[in-house]
Amino acid sequence: MRIIQITPSAGDSFYCENCLRDATLVKTLIALGHDVLMVPLYLPLSIEQDKPGTIAPIFFGGVNVYLQQKLSLFRKTPRWFDKWFDSPGLLKWVGRMAGMTSAKDLGETTISMLQGEEGQQIKELNRLVDWLVAQDNKPDVICLSNVLLLGLARRIKQKLGVPVVCLLQDEEGFLDGLPSPYAEQAWKIIIERAGDVNAFIAVSQYYADVMRQRLNLEPDRVKVAYTGIALDGYGLLRARPNVPTIGYLSQMCPDKGLDTLVEAFIRLKMNKELSNIRLRVTGGSSAGDKTFLNKIRQKLNSHGLLDDVEFLEQFDLKAKLDFLQTISVLSVPEKNPVACGLYVLEALAAGIPVVQPAHGVFPELLEITGGGLLYEPNNVKALAGALEPLLLKMEHAQQLGEQGRKAVHEKFNIEQTTRDLMRIYEELIDY
Repeated sequence: MRIIQITPSAGDSFYCENCLRDATLVKTLIALGHDVLMVPLYLPLSIEQDKPGTIAPIFFGGVNVYLQQKLSLFRKTPRWFDKWFDSPGLLKWVGRMAGMTSAKDLGETTISMLQGEEGQQIKELNRLVDWLVAQDNKPDVICLSNVLLLGLARRIKQKLGVPVVCLLQDEEGFLDGLPSPYAEQAWKIIIERAGDVNAFIAVSQYYADVMRQRLNLEPDRVKVAYTGIALDGYGLLRARPNVPTIGYLSQMCPDKGLDTLVEAFIRLKMNKELSNIRLRVTGGSSAGDKTFLNKIRQKLNSHGLLDDVEFLEQFDLKAKLDFLQTISVLSVPEKNPVACGLYVLEALAAGIPVVQPAHGVFPELLEITGGGLLYEPNNVKALAGALEPLLLKMEHAQQLGEQGRKAVHEKFNIEQTTRDLMRIYEELIDY
């Protein structure tokens, strides 16, 4: 099957679940013999290509999108001029500045992108569609990474005449976080343009139910294909730290609850039996997270605990596997409900139990895997209380971790995800 996967990139400065999911899917589909091309938007994708030519040139480069949004002059400039702003070096620098865009600019650009052929980036849309049409092999299906890309669907279907599917993962949080009136406008446009897509594919049953309701979709319009992970390297992970250690694997930002975890860590350190515990944090950050992280370090320092916490820079696959061998339990105390929680699957695949808030996808994941404990969301005392027995009773932690490991290897491997996706794609093509 010939598949085009259109994926917005967040750069490489922090752990991005969408980027990791799409990259893993593409690599697995190619390994299974499918012809897959990944089209990056906004920023360069920092992934290895096992097969040359599997990643297209960048489209909707972040600088060009911004300039065309702000100044009408740049909506008329020739491509040879725009190419200067799509240079990898410039875009990588822009990626490190992620999180510094004003809420107003972010809202305006989101609306414009959703408007597609009626938006300010029409020049970029035409370039993408013309490029897709010019490819030697016509795709069987085109997959959009999330609903924020729905503005592309109408023009793509008009010009290529192939099914367009859209993955669903945590767009709700971003959209609801836009300032008014942009949030309301964005939802209105998405609902209107949902008809341009042949099928939506959610990463969990929880999120399928959420988005069916938010987008006013008939039940059969939303399918479920659980996110899976590539298990290479996880089977050999067996080492455990001598000192009980809590791990955190996600972007180091307020929404992911790093401050909540630090508060719980401080509380746990007051227990004499846990006075030696440590905290290891990885997943990267954006420029906008700098102030938040400085406050975290100041708080730890004020309690004399800064030396008991490590902030790790690297989070590529090797660094991540090494990290998972140094922790006893993983927790990412998301403040708001989320659709996936890829880090939960990665920890469980290594036999590491998790402690997660009882909202969003986590009750669903832990019911399926049995690999951890839930606690009352946004409650530091409850989080500390859930972590405590796993730090004090290592046998119990290892039992939960092993139960989770078996479940992930059986039910959440990437091959299972790709089989689920292919069944959906084949139904659309046959129809």
